[in-house]
Amino acid sequence: MNESGEFYRGRKVLVTGHTGFKGSWLCRILLGLGAQVTGYSLDPATDPALYHLAGLEGRIRSVRGDVRDLEHLRRVFEETQPEVVLHLAAQPIVRTSYEEPVYTYETNVMGTVHVLECVRLCPSVRSFLNVTTDKVYLNVERNYGYREEDPLDGYDPYSNSKSCSELVTHSYARSFFGDGRCAVSTARAGNVIGGGDFARDRIIPDCVRAASEGRPIIVRNPHSIRPYQHVLEPLAVYLLIAERQWERPEYAGYYNVGPDDADCIETGRLADLFCRFWGDGAVWLDRSDGGPHEAGFLKLNCDKVKETFGWQPRLTVDEAVAWTVAWTKAWLGGEDIEKVMDGQIRDFFRM
Repeated sequence: MNESGEFYRGRKVLVTGHTGFKGSWLCRILLGLGAQVTGYSLDPATDPALYHLAGLEGRIRSVRGDVRDLEHLRRVFEETQPEVVLHLAAQPIVRTSYEEPVYTYETNVMGTVHVLECVRLCPSVRSFLNVTTDKVYLNVERNYGYREEDPLDGYDPYSNSKSCSELVTHSYARSFFGDGRCAVSTARAGNVIGGGDFARDRIIPDCVRAASEGRPIIVRNPHSIRPYQHVLEPLAVYLLIAERQWERPEYAGYYNVGPDDADCIETGRLADLFCRFWGDGAVWLDRSDGGPHEAGFLKLNCDKVKETFGWQPRLTVDEAVAWTVAWTKAWLGGEDIEKVMDGQIRDFFRM
């Protein structure tokens, strides 16, 4: 991304899923860059919700809507005439996908179809990015960083629905945007952590809830390996891809976005880091609950995005956890979260 933010100044940007964890951080960044932001999403899924803490209500055009509702979405595109569309709306939890597979597929697959159809019908859109996940790949549980050319075939309904979302995007790109009118990409991001994630069945929010209540942290799969990264890392890459493919459509494609190999760590190690930075006697316990299948080993090869854009991760996993704990303790201490967020965003982009 242009560090001066000139590309996004005054640019009309539509963000789906803006009331979620990543969407709220993204909108806060875009506000700082001077973009004209429209968000399209359901109400925040958690209480508390980062969307409210981030002070976004009233500062962006926020539309409550479901990506499964094509007609409503089309009206919003027609009214807004966005130039850049960043598609984050999703049902993002693996365990929820086992409980509600139909809803997961409707949201993650047909929701993507609907967003792409609106992009197709809206000539103002010049750059589109679909945010998927590192879990789109056929995972053979080997010590190997998956590359963009590897087969897509997520195991569980969430992962598989995002694989389908990738395929839908590739088809639309070939079928309808070959003329170069709109550049289309997907970004397959690793596991994100950061302040303000209150979701259930995610390791850092589980750590925060337990530690803040003085309870031991329960870790279900301490030996599973994941590409953990601070939430600002992939968000910076999303903005970078959307900008660069606008300027040079040949950059459109699909990109892995994850940490360096040293920061792909066991969940137990992540819990260790959290306890160290949290202090106050925080501890974790290994308590597998026999839940549904989740991949035991997952790593990304991010050479493509590094070589194409000259990008490098800015925070180590230790720093990512430290920033997350600092944000959380600031929130629990009643500090001004808008200032805390802006401070972390400013420090991140200065690195």
